[in-house]
Formats: sequence, structure tokens, C-alpha cells
Amino acid sequence: MSTQEVVFGFGAHSEVADGPELLRLAQQADRERLDLISLSDHPYLGGRLDAYATLGFLLGRTEHLSAFANVTNLPTRPAPLLARTVTSLSALSGGRVVLGMGAGGLWDRIAAMGVPRLSPADAVDAFEEAIVLIKLLSGGGAPVTYEGRHYQVREIEPAPTAAPPVWTGSVGRKSLAATGRVADGWLPGHAADWLSERYRTSRPVIDEAAAAAGRDPREIRTIFNFPGRITDRPLTATRDETGRWIGGSVEQWVSELTGAVLEHGASGFMLFSETHGAQDIVTLGRWAGEIAPAVREAVAKG
Repeated sequence: MSTQEVVFGFGAHSEVADGPELLRLAQQADRERLDLISLSDHPYLGGRLDAYATLGFLLGRTEHLSAFANVTNLPTRPAPLLARTVTSLSALSGGRVVLGMGAGGLWDRIAAMGVPRLSPADAVDAFEEAIVLIKLLSGGGAPVTYEGRHYQVREIEPAPTAAPPVWTGSVGRKSLAATGRVADGWLPGHAADWLSERYRTSRPVIDEAAAAAGRDPREIRTIFNFPGRITDRPLTATRDETGRWIGGSVEQWVSELTGAVLEHGASGFMLFSETHGAQDIVTLGRWAGEIAPAVREAVAKG
């Protein structure tokens, strides 16, 4: 995926019982040339399929679709091992992997797995170190020695495969600044979109940190997790009284998303069910077959 390409994907659920339907959705998305599927990563929930085992399975049963955890629960997946996981998936799939990264939430659940509890500030420091280390342990080169506060490795051989793009779910100011320094994309938290106060106040933090680190802020994608319903007829209002997107007809979706790209710099959209439940195959078909192509065409025309 190029930096400028607008990408379309969907978020799916990974309950153990959902396995066959999850594969069916992924294969339909693959046939219809959607770009991405994402799964949540909550390893402390016994009813969930492991995110990375499931991503590997789905990548092995598709040909075009890229996949990622939205976002990886970093505290339960140490960075050096995570580097091996994502570079292996990338090598096996022909590069169809994105690394979604989070500093860790739900610390009571994380700590219950035997993981040392970190303060919010320390969790963000570990998150930034992890991204740096994963990139160092990818793409070949000399053995890596890294002495951070949270990660230390000595003379570890990097994988020959390049690191996948790193997209974060940063929310707080310190985490947003880390995204600007070391990441390649940002997934605004709480389904915030381009018209939200959260986006308007957060994205400048990323841009300022990127510029201070000598990076071009435009190279850091913004990919929106975007819930809503697709209706047969236009809705009189596509947003609720708080300004949150509800959905609408195909034409209303196309107008909204085209404006998001051309006027607000959006570079990707992950469709989620409005109820945050399982995605249905009819809606996914309309997303892939009607909305995504129309937005791409409209964006190309400018």
C-alpha cells in the first residue's frame, strides 16, 4: 500500500464460535478487493480466538487482503517476539500485514495474566521503545543491541523481512507525540472522525512531533474506525445530535468519505457494525462493491 492510497477495510469479531463466519467474510472481502481486515486483541478473554493465530490463518486462506490487530495488546506480547511474529507473517503473506500498536488498556485484566502493571507514562514509554525495537529487528543488517528502560536485547539478528507499517491507537498527548516520532499511521480512538473535537485537537500533536523529529507529517496516515449503517434510502440526518456519524445511503456515504479524503486528509476507513457486533455479509458487500469503488473514483477526479 502506497502512502497516498486510500484504503478500505472492515473490523471483525473473533469469538471462537465465529471462526467459520469470519473466514467467509474475509474471503468475500478478498474477492471483492477490500484492502484490510482487523481483529481486536484481548488475550485475557477466553472466548476469543488469539488475534495473531487468527490473522495468520486468514492470511493463509486469502490472496489480496491485508490484516492487522486493531490494536495489538503490547504488554502481553513482548516487542522482540512481536517483531518475529509480524515479519514472519509478512514474509509468508507477501507483505499483507500491518502492525497495529497500543500501549495497553484494561490493566486489571492484563495484570491478571501475570504481566507487570505499568503506570500510564511508563506504558507509553514502553510502547515507543517497542516500535523502535521492532523496526530495528526487521530488514536485515548487523545484530542489534538495544538498551532501553523497558526492553534490552543483545546481539540479536534482525529478520531479513522489512517491518510492516506501524499504525497506532494513540489517545493521550504523550502517546500521540510518540506516534508522530516513530509510527506510520494513526487510528483515532473511540471511533473519533475528522469532524470530532478529539481529532481536531489530537492530530496536530502528531504533526508537531513528527516535524520536530525531522519527519514529514503527511507521511503518517490517518485511518478511521468508522461505525454506521448503510441504508437503502437517504437519511434526513447522517449524524446524531452529538455530531457522530450514523450512516446513510450509499450516495451519502460516498459524499461523506470523499470529503473526508479531499478536505481532511483521511487515508483509510475501517467499517464497523453500528452495534459493534458481527459484520453482516450484505453490508460488507455494499461497502466493498459500491462505496469503496465510488469513493476511489471520486477522489481520483479530485
